[in-house]
Amino acid sequence: MSVFSAFFGGFADLVERFADVLHPIFQSSAAAAAIILFTMAVRLAVHPLSRAAARGQRAQRRIAPQVAELRKKHAKSPERMQKALMELHAKEKVSPFAGCLPSLLQLPAFFLMYHLFSSSSIGGEPNTLLGHQLGGAPLGGRFHDALADGGLFGAAGLVYLALFALVAAVATFNYVRTKRQMAAAPAQPEGTPQMPGMGAMMKFMPLMSFMTLFTVGVVPLAAALYVVTSTTWSAAERFFLYRDMVPGTLATAM
Repeated sequence: MSVFSAFFGGFADLVERFADVLHPIFQSSAAAAAIILFTMAVRLAVHPLSRAAARGQRAQRRIAPQVAELRKKHAKSPERMQKALMELHAKEKVSPFAGCLPSLLQLPAFFLMYHLFSSSSIGGEPNTLLGHQLGGAPLGGRFHDALADGGLFGAAGLVYLALFALVAAVATFNYVRTKRQMAAAPAQPEGTPQMPGMGAMMKFMPLMSFMTLFTVGVVPLAAALYVVTSTTWSAAERFFLYRDMVPGTLATAM
């Protein structure tokens, strides 16, 4: 057995044991509750990095006027511009990629959950986790399975409708908040060059939260629960950590 298979089997056993502990409270939805709590534990572990990323973006906002001046000064020399920007970030001890780390560290947990509930067997044994459900919807099933088994308003379909409604509510909250903050952002000084494609990216950015609807519709339900829980956590976390900041500051400063 490979190291990955051993780790994979150990994680599956951990989920099963956690579900057994939660069974007296959540009954048949105990495994789903275990996944939600696991997701919250991952986000809690990453939270210090999210706070550090917020501090980094505040620093980006602080040096934004200097960045704009350097872009204007070296507009005809991209090489000099990049060198000057790197020197400025090093001098101010600001990382232009600080906001990426929390998201990157969550990817292994998501793919682990996806693989766990997409595999029919684990270590040569049947994957018993696939027998767990949430409100009649198998945790290893997908949205098209729910449509084929009872339709949109069947037991499984209603679970997905609830998830879609929650994701849509969170995405709308993010969209409205981002649009308001972008509208309140100070205009760039006239003559300041922008990164190629920046205008299009800024227009598209408020809509990115709605992409989660597509993800929920195509991944196994267990992975969808991870995504929905993480997305909801992110919305609340960003509301508190970035409530005094303007979206686009980081993008403008990079």
